[in-house]
Amino acid sequence: MLQVRALLPQDYAAVQAIYQQGIDFGFATFQTAVLSWDEWDSCMLPQCRLLALLDGQVVGWAALSAVSSRPVYRGVADVSIYIAKNARGKGVGLQLLQRLVAESEQQGFWTLQAGIFPENQASMALHRRNGFQLLGVHNKLGQLNGEWRDVVLMERRSEVVGV
Repeated sequence: MLQVRALLPQDYAAVQAIYQQGIDFGFATFQTAVLSWDEWDSCMLPQCRLLALLDGQVVGWAALSAVSSRPVYRGVADVSIYIAKNARGKGVGLQLLQRLVAESEQQGFWTLQAGIFPENQASMALHRRNGFQLLGVHNKLGQLNGEWRDVVLMERRSEVVGV
């Protein structure tokens, strides 16, 4: 049985393990090392931090980060979502992202955006299933391990908030 609940500081060891799997995957993040709790906590927004548990085991997490500190962008956030390797393809990402979208709207966010490596087709499909649309591709946006990487930009505009 899948449960989605608020992510708490004491959950961070499990979050780190899943985050490391994302780094090892090679198509999930520009990060090359897992952040400490203090680093992660300072770069993620305090609201909309979620944890997915399947049969009591942590199998995924999602959180939002601000795209800007300017007040005009207070309702725009960047999505981070990571699913444990052994839980991929089981609907965990779908339920986790659905809950993140719902909670983000309750918190007043009108736009969610995601930057995804083009090789990560599963993530792009997951975001499309949750109302995200393709905006375009940032060509050679950043380097990962000395290689220039493109990033697909996807966005979801709320039909409830900011209309």
